[in-house]
Amino acid sequence: MCKVLKVHCSGYYAWLQDPQCQRKKDDAYLLGYVKQFWLESGGVYGYRKITKDMKALGETCGRNRILRLMKGAGISAQRGYKRRASYKAGELSMVAENHLNREFAVSKPNFAWVIDITYIRTQEGWLFLAVVLDLYSRSVIGWSMSERINTDLALGALIMACWRRRDHAGVAIATTMHVQRAF
Repeated sequence: MCKVLKVHCSGYYAWLQDPQCQRKKDDAYLLGYVKQFWLESGGVYGYRKITKDMKALGETCGRNRILRLMKGAGISAQRGYKRRASYKAGELSMVAENHLNREFAVSKPNFAWVIDITYIRTQEGWLFLAVVLDLYSRSVIGWSMSERINTDLALGALIMACWRRRDHAGVAIATTMHVQRAF
């Protein structure tokens, strides 16, 4: 077989002792670092950032080699958040009058409540949180979370506040909105 393939017998027997070439061994060694850096980043890093980490470590390898190793191992960078369908405008809601007139210093409990709606960006999309605060004690007395911002979100928080505070007749209610990002 060595004569037919024109291979020296000593080369054949050396290959039998160690069938992997040096390139394959180096790839396996580098893949260990690639997986380590990828896992340390939480599965976020792509081949560019992993290449920078490898060079900072002192390993000599190019971006294309790291890309090839990552593809072969089934490792990929985390891409942006999914785009959700936008909400279409519905019917106009009634706007309540402003009875507080920006006077937030309250002398007794259950006199004025504030509803705050916050947007929180998560890995799975937007999360909407409505919170009802009593201006006297500045404490949370009701809250509600939803994947959609609608009337039910604010009403859920108000219902919880009314349930927790039984004596709520004549309460003035104001609303605010904030945007918050959690990554």
